[in-house]
Amino acid sequence: MSPFDPASTRAPAATATDAAPHARTPAVARRPRVGLVAGGLGDYWPQFPDLLPQLRRSAARVAERMGEFDADVVDAGFISDAREGAEAAEKLRAAGCDLIVGFLTTYMTATMLVPVAQRADAPVLLINLQPSPAMDHATFDTGQWLAYCGACPLPEMANAFERVGVEFRSVSGYLEDERAWRRIGRWIRAAGVRSVLRSGRHGLMGHLYPGMYDVSTDLTMVPGQLGGHVEVLEFDDLRVRVERVTESEVAAKLAETREVFELADSVVEEDLAWAARVSVGLDRLVADFDLDSLAYYHRGLAGEIHERLGAGMILGSSLLTARGIPACGEYELRTSLAMLIADRLGAGGSFTELQALDFDAGVVEMGHDGPGHLAISARRPLLRGLGVYHGKRGWGVSVEFDVRHGPVTLIGVGQSRAGRFRLIVAEGQVVDGPHLTIGNTTSRVDFGHDPGEWTDAWSASGVGHHWALATGALLPELRALAGVTGLDLVEVTV
Repeated sequence: MSPFDPASTRAPAATATDAAPHARTPAVARRPRVGLVAGGLGDYWPQFPDLLPQLRRSAARVAERMGEFDADVVDAGFISDAREGAEAAEKLRAAGCDLIVGFLTTYMTATMLVPVAQRADAPVLLINLQPSPAMDHATFDTGQWLAYCGACPLPEMANAFERVGVEFRSVSGYLEDERAWRRIGRWIRAAGVRSVLRSGRHGLMGHLYPGMYDVSTDLTMVPGQLGGHVEVLEFDDLRVRVERVTESEVAAKLAETREVFELADSVVEEDLAWAARVSVGLDRLVADFDLDSLAYYHRGLAGEIHERLGAGMILGSSLLTARGIPACGEYELRTSLAMLIADRLGAGGSFTELQALDFDAGVVEMGHDGPGHLAISARRPLLRGLGVYHGKRGWGVSVEFDVRHGPVTLIGVGQSRAGRFRLIVAEGQVVDGPHLTIGNTTSRVDFGHDPGEWTDAWSASGVGHHWALATGALLPELRALAGVTGLDLVEVTV
C-alpha cells in the first residue's frame, strides 16, 4: 500500500497541525533566510581610529532594518579582510540562505566578497547605504569621507562578479533612505518566492483537458528550473478520503461555507453538501501529500464518482486558494505555480483567462469558471448553483465574484519551444461595469489601450490561455523575481 493511502497500516504523513520535529514547514508559510555580511578595508582602521566604530554602528542599523522584513536574518558580522570574508562565506553557506546581502560600508576589495558570492548557492545583493544623503564638505576629513565611500567598490564588485560567473545586483542610497529600503524589500520578497518554489510540493491530479496543447507541461522542467517537487496524483487519492468524511465534518464545512459565501437561490442543498464533503476530502489530501499547490482535471462519464468529484471541487479549491494553497482546474500546473507566486507576494492570484472584449468601455473582460481567490474579491463571494458546467461534465456549485477594483497584475508562466519557462506579465486597472451572472469570476480590466490591440499583444507573448490575476502593481517585484530565479521576464505592453 502507498504510505498516503488512508487504509495503510503505516503512519500517515505529518500535517500542518502535527508538532513532530520532522514535520516540513509549508512553503507558503516559510520565511526566507537572508544572510547579512558587512565590511570595509581593514587597512583603514589604524589610520582613522574613529572610522570603524562609525561603520559598525551603520552595520548595526542595517541589521536592525533587515530584521523588520518578513525574513529570518543570519548576521555573519563585520569583515575587514579576505580571510574574514572566507569565514563569513562558510557561515552563510552552512546557513542555507535564500539571499545574501553584502553591506559595503566603505571601500573593500573584491577578494572579501567573491568567496561569499561563490559559496552561497543563493543570489547576492550588494547594498551601498551611506550615513546620510550628503557629506558636509566644509568640515569632513578623510576618515569621515571614507564612511560615505561605499559606492567606490561597486564597479569593482560588478567586474569581479562578472568574471567569476556571479550575477550582480545592487541598491545604493543612504541609511534611512526609504526608496532604497523599498528596493531592498523587493529583493527579499523575491528571495521568499524563490524559496517557496525551490521547496514547494505541487500536486497534479487527474489528466490533461483533451486537446489543450498549451497546458501540457514537462514535469522535469519544474524542479529543473524552479526547484520543488511535482506529486502526480489520481482522483482515487481524493475518492478514498472523501469516502471517510463524517457527517459532523460536513456540517462544520457547511457552517464555514455559509460564513464565507453568499448563497444564490439557485444553490441546491444536496449539491452544496456534496461540495462540502469534497472540500473536507481535499483538505486531507493536501495535508497527507504535504502540498503547497494543486492543479486538477478529470473528464468523467455519465455521473460516475470521478465525474462527481471533479464537479464538486470548486468550493474546496477556492477555500484552499484563499488560505495560501492555490488550486486550479484544467490541469494547469504552470498557472497554479503563477498563482503561488502571486499569493506569496501578498497579491492573491486568481485562476484567469480571457472572456470577452468590451470595445464600448475599452476594457478586457477576464476571469474563469470554477475556483477563485476569495481573498481578493471586491465583495462577499457568491456561490451559484449550476446545472451545467460549460465545456466540462457534471453540475453543482460555482464561485462568482469580481476582483477588487484598482491596479492588478497578470502573471503567467509560459514555456518556450526549448522548454524554458518564462514569466509573462502585464499591468492594468480593474474598473466597475456590468458582469454576467453565470457562476464565474469576472473582472473588467483597463490596460489603457484598445482592447483588441492589447489582446493581440498578450496572446503573442506565448502565455497560454490561463494565468494568475493578482492585485497591485507588481512589476518591480516580478523583475526582482526574474533576477533571482534566472527566468526570462516578458512585459506585455502595446
